Amino acid sequence: MSSLFGGLDGGARERVAVRFDGRSLTYGGLAGAAGVVARRVGRGGRVAVWATPGMETVVAVVGVLLAGSAAVPLNPKSGEKELAHIVSDSAPSLVLAAPGARLPGALGGLERVDVDVEARAEVPQPEVSEEDPALVVYTSGTTGPPKGAVLPRRALTATLDALADAWQWTEADVLVHGLPLFHVHGLVLGVLGPLRRGGSVRHLGRFSTEGVARALTDGATMFFGVPTMYHRIAEALPDDPGLAEALRGARLLVSGSAALPVHDHERIAAATGRRVVERYGMTETLMNTSVRADGEPRAGTVGVPLPGVELRLVEEDGTEIAGLDGESVGEIQVRGPNLFTGYLNRPDATAAAFTADGWFRTGDMAVREPDGYVRIVGRKATDLIKSGGYKIGAGEIENALLEHPGVREAAVTGEPDADLGERIVAWIVPADPGNPPGTEELADHVARRLAPHKRPRVVRHLDVLPRNDMGKIMKRALTDA
Repeated sequence: MSSLFGGLDGGARERVAVRFDGRSLTYGGLAGAAGVVARRVGRGGRVAVWATPGMETVVAVVGVLLAGSAAVPLNPKSGEKELAHIVSDSAPSLVLAAPGARLPGALGGLERVDVDVEARAEVPQPEVSEEDPALVVYTSGTTGPPKGAVLPRRALTATLDALADAWQWTEADVLVHGLPLFHVHGLVLGVLGPLRRGGSVRHLGRFSTEGVARALTDGATMFFGVPTMYHRIAEALPDDPGLAEALRGARLLVSGSAALPVHDHERIAAATGRRVVERYGMTETLMNTSVRADGEPRAGTVGVPLPGVELRLVEEDGTEIAGLDGESVGEIQVRGPNLFTGYLNRPDATAAAFTADGWFRTGDMAVREPDGYVRIVGRKATDLIKSGGYKIGAGEIENALLEHPGVREAAVTGEPDADLGERIVAWIVPADPGNPPGTEELADHVARRLAPHKRPRVVRHLDVLPRNDMGKIMKRALTDA
């Protein structure tokens, strides 16, 4: 039926494929409902999907892919200006949405087609190429209007098959998550991943620790989340023995989209005996590395390169860092079948993103341990601090700060300093707002754990850290304030 979906190609038509809030579709039902969408959409072109966290979004995306077209997932929380840019840039032929969903004015010029999850039709059999676009996913646009990353079908299959190898992911697995469906984490890994394996996905609609515990107790084997979700789990565990028991029974706990603080790693491990696995990817590259299911789930690392992925660290002048010493910081560059083909309508940005020999410049800074494990220290643009002649990654300082009992949340940035070049600034959400830890106390705390030159010189207290929909701290909002 489709090389993307092993479950749809197989004979288990009565097996439950997806479940949302008590509603479910078997593989046979999903194929029939997606077949209606595929026949309406037709071959080629781009189709917008109003990506609410519901069954209709899954049917819409699967239908578009079965038609041989490219889906453009739209974030329902996007503003009018951003949506207008995405619609103008991607020029979709129509928009697919759940019946009754209210669409903003920016989509008013598009033909709307409501998705009927009860409808049934045979799936068409278009001729498709592995290089044909499957998804156009728009980046967050932190340095300008969002860019549409064009992900070909082979990038999806390469990533999902590599993860199946790394995580020993099979049709027997039942995945539970509450991730958004407009992003590659929730949509590609969290929905297309189970469908490719022939397994099942249970979407919570909205994340809650209670929902995770119920699903894992009721047969789910894997949980995917972002650090914010795992932080809430870590906070809830001391008073919820049922949650601890449910997590203890999971086959695999995976965190992504941002670094999981070591403090939360350790709290979850202490309460459950289970270690959370981290992986590393981007919209443009899908997945690059992961801790393997049969490997060592080492806190603070994102594991080793996935099968088929080449990874190197380079200096600012492009020189490759040859040694694996756990200290030398360089920018991650990757090559492999998991990469996107380019930014839609942006040949300039596409050319700038790649080296002459085809390596993608991720903008992420990391070190590699002697055994090949990758430890990300931050983004080149916002997390690499050059202070007193040292290159310092914000991530390890954030982890150290989070070990202080007076710190609930932490972010680290750099700001200009006449003597040091840049000084380290810690942005702190205190555990007790009435008694926040002071600069000297936190500086000494960090210096004892890392090195004196990594201590913060300035501490600023906040009520909350600004985060995006995936739980990532928006550091530009801090530094631009």
